[in-house]
Amino acid sequence: LEPGSSTHSFTRVPTSHPQGAVLSSWKAVWVVLSDDGLDFYKKKADSSPKGMIPLKGATLTCPCQDFPKRPLVFKISASKNQEHFFQATHLEDREMWVKDIKRTITCLQAGKKFARKSTRRSIRLPDTVNLSDLYLQMKDQESGVKEQKLEKEKRIFNHCFTGSTVIDWLISKAKARNRQEGLMLATGLLNEGFLQPAGDLSKGAAEGGAESVLLDQPDALYYFADSGFFCEGYSSDEDTIVKEEFRGAIVKQGCLLKQGHRRKNWKVRKFILRDDPAYIHYYDPGKGEINPLGSIHLRGSVVTAVEHIPDAKKHDVEGNLFEIITSDDTHYFLQAATAEERKEWIRSIHTVAKSGK
Repeated sequence: LEPGSSTHSFTRVPTSHPQGAVLSSWKAVWVVLSDDGLDFYKKKADSSPKGMIPLKGATLTCPCQDFPKRPLVFKISASKNQEHFFQATHLEDREMWVKDIKRTITCLQAGKKFARKSTRRSIRLPDTVNLSDLYLQMKDQESGVKEQKLEKEKRIFNHCFTGSTVIDWLISKAKARNRQEGLMLATGLLNEGFLQPAGDLSKGAAEGGAESVLLDQPDALYYFADSGFFCEGYSSDEDTIVKEEFRGAIVKQGCLLKQGHRRKNWKVRKFILRDDPAYIHYYDPGKGEINPLGSIHLRGSVVTAVEHIPDAKKHDVEGNLFEIITSDDTHYFLQAATAEERKEWIRSIHTVAKSGK
């Protein structure tokens, strides 16, 4: 989200994927939410957009039943019966997009303009208040807001806290004199993207109007924007289990040959490498990307090029081989199509294993 939003919001929203109208193919583009529409670019550095989707009179559908096996897809139905499909990189990313686009549509219906920069004025936040500093103090492990594991709506929310807890902390640290002032500060943090809603109650309040509202309630759940938040259980939005290991941004993906651990036979698998947390998942390329066949936790792993593989006949596999050894000493043998591809995979996996959690 670029014009009309803060720098913090801009860094949290990566590329999304619109579906081509003719070939039904998915293409990666850079998307910018303005005060009256969505502009999408082929690359972030491009000066002019490839196209623009006007949001006046548009409707947003999420979850999108057109793609039941793609839970991160949402649909925008614009005027002239045009439908546009977008896919986010992870669940929290999709929800941030959906929230802001809905608020933009609401503003346009009321003849107003949606802009994050108006947040401070709309809630009468004093210029002396530094929300970035306040956010860092709230995240302090010793004296900040304590993240918890809470069960609500038949789901388990990890690394989150309640709206009431936020207000209590602001008052206890003399950041606010009363609950009304605390609510004003907390709402500012929510509107600027430092806090995110978790659960149907807090999401409903955040998406209900032109500005998000933080609820001072023990049943309203929130989490830090860059925390390790994840939800276990069936979501009200889609029948898919959200696991922490799928939250990371996709760094690299493609097909490789993988040796099985039991029969030692080789099969083509699609691999998706994610960072923070550092995981690589592998899938049957003919069955989509909903349920992986397995995953490799890369934190502390070692990846190296190898010339031969134990227990493998020379004619079975030859050339462009590499090995991943995990922190618990599990060995995975893989083969790339070319020497250059092997080099790229080794470099990417090494970077993720070293920096990811």
